[in-house]
Amino acid sequence: MLPDWRPAASFDVLRLRAALNARIRAFFAERDVTEVETPLMSLAGNTDPNVASFSTPFSGRTDGAPRTRWLRTSPEFPLKRLLAAGFGDCYELGRVFRDGEAGVRHNPEFTMLEWYRLGWDHKRLVDETAELIMQALALVGRGATLQRVRYRDLYRAALGLDPMTATDEALREALGDAVIDPAGLSRDDWLDLLMTHRLQPGFPADRLTAVVDYPASQCALARIAPDAEGTPVAQRFELYLGPLELANGYHELADPVEQGARFDRDCAVRDSRGDAAPARDDHLLNALASGFPDCAGVALGVDRLLMAMVGTDRIADVLAFDFARA
Repeated sequence: MLPDWRPAASFDVLRLRAALNARIRAFFAERDVTEVETPLMSLAGNTDPNVASFSTPFSGRTDGAPRTRWLRTSPEFPLKRLLAAGFGDCYELGRVFRDGEAGVRHNPEFTMLEWYRLGWDHKRLVDETAELIMQALALVGRGATLQRVRYRDLYRAALGLDPMTATDEALREALGDAVIDPAGLSRDDWLDLLMTHRLQPGFPADRLTAVVDYPASQCALARIAPDAEGTPVAQRFELYLGPLELANGYHELADPVEQGARFDRDCAVRDSRGDAAPARDDHLLNALASGFPDCAGVALGVDRLLMAMVGTDRIADVLAFDFARA
C-alpha cells in the first residue's frame, strides 16, 4: 500500500496555526521585542546528554573549518550572541530538530518560540509567558488561571518529601507501584520520574502551573543562587497547561567559565554512555566573555501549545505533514 500523501492535520487546525503565529508576532510587536532569524546549521551542537542532534556533512569549501554541521535543537546560542553584541530584546519563531524523538507526542522537527528579556529574572518572565499562552487559548474560547509553586514546595505538599534532601531510596519509594528499571538512573532521573508519573498527571486542565527554582543539579543554562532556606537552586521555571509541559525558562547564566565547565560535564556524561559529543560552542563562550547582559529567556513548544488548544494528544493532528508523511 502506498503511503498516505494527504495532510495529517485538518485545514481548520492549519488555519489556527496561522492565527497563532500572527498572534505571537503581534504580542511581541506590542512589547517592542524584535523578531530575528538565526542559522539552522552551525559548527557546534547541543552538548546536553539528554538531547540528540542531527548532523550533516558539508561538501563545499570550508577554508579549513570542520565539514560537519549540526542542525539546531534550539536557537538559544545564536540568540545569546545577539544579546552579547547589544541587540536587545528579541525572539525567534522557527523550526528546530532533535534526533530520535518520533512518536505520538514527538516529531523530529518541530516549531519552537524562544525569546529574551533584558533586566528580567525568571520569575518575572513567568508572567509574560503565561499572558502569551492565555492569549493563545483565547483564540479557541478558552482560559486558564496561573499558579506559581516552588519545586521544593510542590514535592513537599504532594509527596511529603523534600526533593533537595530526601535520600535516593525515599525518591524511589515515592513512585509507589510504578515499575521502573533502576539500572543507570541518577538522582535527577528519579526526581524527573516523580514529576512525570506522580505530579504532572494531577495538574488541573484549566490551570497554568509555573514550577520555579529547580535543584541546582538541574541548572542547564540557568544561574544558581540560594533559595529562602539557603539551599542553592537553579533559577529556572517550567510552565505546564494541565499536565502538558509547554515552556522552559531561565535567569540566564552569564559566566563563560562556568558555562564552559557545564559543557565539559555534559561531554563527560556522554562519554560515559558511549555517546558522541558535538563540538562545544566556542562562539557562545566568547560572546559571554565579551560581556553578557542580565536577562531571562524562555523556549515554548508551539506544537504542544496547539495540541492543548485543540485538545489532542497526537502531534500529527497539528502538523501539515508529520514524520511518517514528510
